[in-house]
Amino acid sequence: MRSKNLTARGVQTAPLGWHGDGGGLYLQVSPGGRSWVFRYRAGNRERWMGLGPLRDVSLAEAREKAASARKLRLEGIDPIEARNAQQTAARLEAAKAMTFGQCVEAYLQTHEISWRNVKHREQWHMTLTKYCKTISELPVQNIDTDLVLRVLTPLWKTRTETAKRLRGRIERVLSWAKGRGLRNGENPARWAGHLDEMLASPARIAAVRHHPALPYAEIPAFMAELRGLDSLSAKALEFTILTSARTGEVIGAEWGECDLEAKVWTIPASRMKAGKEHRVPLSERAIAVLRSVPQHGRRIFPLSNMAMLQLMRGLRPGYVPHGFRSTFRDWAAETTAFPNHVVEQALAHAIGDKVEKACRRGDLFVKRTKLMAAWGQYCEKVISSAVATFPMVSKSGH
Repeated sequence: MRSKNLTARGVQTAPLGWHGDGGGLYLQVSPGGRSWVFRYRAGNRERWMGLGPLRDVSLAEAREKAASARKLRLEGIDPIEARNAQQTAARLEAAKAMTFGQCVEAYLQTHEISWRNVKHREQWHMTLTKYCKTISELPVQNIDTDLVLRVLTPLWKTRTETAKRLRGRIERVLSWAKGRGLRNGENPARWAGHLDEMLASPARIAAVRHHPALPYAEIPAFMAELRGLDSLSAKALEFTILTSARTGEVIGAEWGECDLEAKVWTIPASRMKAGKEHRVPLSERAIAVLRSVPQHGRRIFPLSNMAMLQLMRGLRPGYVPHGFRSTFRDWAAETTAFPNHVVEQALAHAIGDKVEKACRRGDLFVKRTKLMAAWGQYCEKVISSAVATFPMVSKSGH
């Protein structure tokens, strides 16, 4: 590999092997092609630095690159290490140019695997894409308070609950971006001590809207009326009331989730709002409803989300199916002695603080079986008086 000056024509015809140009610059000719290499020593080791293929880098350009590398060596800098650092810095700068929309997608890919509830994942994706179009294509490092307010303000008074959740989700995406080194400074979507000074308190904009609930005194008569109907939506609504489940949980129920012999309906975590499996004790009437439904496919009630709502509009205008959960809770609180935590567990609500949750790791299934049996009996009761009552259940019976 004796060093000698190369020519523009010579580099095109040089045979296989190494051909020196002087100053550590070599042309390597191999069966795979022709490329430039800068040879130097760093400490006690010899290093070879690729400068690019001949088809992309001319002889003159290769000499310039070699000259730059020699200058770095005079300053005690390793050219390969310097190039690696430069490439790393360039990649970081490119990463910092990620748009807010790209950060949303990356955040969702990171976290949605832990969100077992499909509806929860869909809501996150929908709100962060539908309502954030004005900032989606902007670099995430440029998202400031003014831009966050442009997204939230149009929704804040008319769709307050949606806007509240959206703010929290934007805050978490921006926190993720900061953690990844894509932005600096305070989070412009934070509420306390920041946006709370620029947006009205959600609690003062409008009172929380509760689902209209049919008074529990009217339940026996309503259930008798419902049993007189033979439609699938009527059966689905009756089953919804008897189990105090959410309408979405009933609409999505599958035959494989129900054990009629054991009298239990096990709703998988993927369909629960809290993302945790929930066992529902089935009363005798709930079992009878299931046995009356023809089995055509996996789903028990293959209906749309509007089916039961339309039925309610015809039977009791102004009330909604979800309101029966409140009806059930009122009935339990005012006419029985079942503890509140048993009722809340029946509704698949979180119970108490972290300490209480740790102490109550079970699902109170035995106690809830008695509760749902009592509710089923009440729903079948024929009452003519204006106010319905149910015999108090002794606490010792739980």
